[in-house]
Amino acid sequence: MWESVAASVAGVMGAVAAAAPAPLPAPAVDATPVLTSTPFGALPEQGVTHTVTISGRGTLTATRVTFTTTVDLDGVIARAEPGRCAASPRIVVCDLGDLLLGAAAAAPRITITGRIRPGVPPGTVVRNRVSVTSVESTATNPHIASNAYLLPGSTATATATDPPLESPAVASEVRPPGRSLRVPAVAAVMVGAVAAGTLLTRRRLRRRHGLPPAAVTTGHRDPM
Repeated sequence: MWESVAASVAGVMGAVAAAAPAPLPAPAVDATPVLTSTPFGALPEQGVTHTVTISGRGTLTATRVTFTTTVDLDGVIARAEPGRCAASPRIVVCDLGDLLLGAAAAAPRITITGRIRPGVPPGTVVRNRVSVTSVESTATNPHIASNAYLLPGSTATATATDPPLESPAVASEVRPPGRSLRVPAVAAVMVGAVAAGTLLTRRRLRRRHGLPPAAVTTGHRDPM
């Protein structure tokens, strides 16, 4: 008798369990980090403030926010609401714990202040990046926000180091002024000397052989 009753109870419980609706899947978490840098385009020795907010809807478990930059910051101070941060010249890591995102909850906020270290060369790319990870969004699929700018001065540096328009080899081949005029003058003197020597030689030959002046034709009248 008890066995039949137990079987009936088990059958009823099985039917109830089968009729119960399946649990709904957890809603997807929508988390969007926003990075604001003020002033945008800060120069060496200039102070800058990076502000990170997280908007969206859902719950983030064991939330971690990582901020990185490509230039060193002096005097870095980082504050998280809620949570706590550990700061270094180029990396700030903030653990915010469990976060409830939505219209009724205040957006989590992180404020990072510092001064760009002197000596950063012109033309350096300053890239600021924020990633948000949690149990729902692991390090393999983080939420990311970033901005970047170029420190001015690269054009002036490139112009100063440009080679001259004329190479030294070409410049050494250029003659100094006046040299081209002296060369024809020297050549004219040498030609005149050769011509005079030729004329004297011909006159000596005529005298040695006793030839009259008309026996030799030079194309020019003999002045001697």
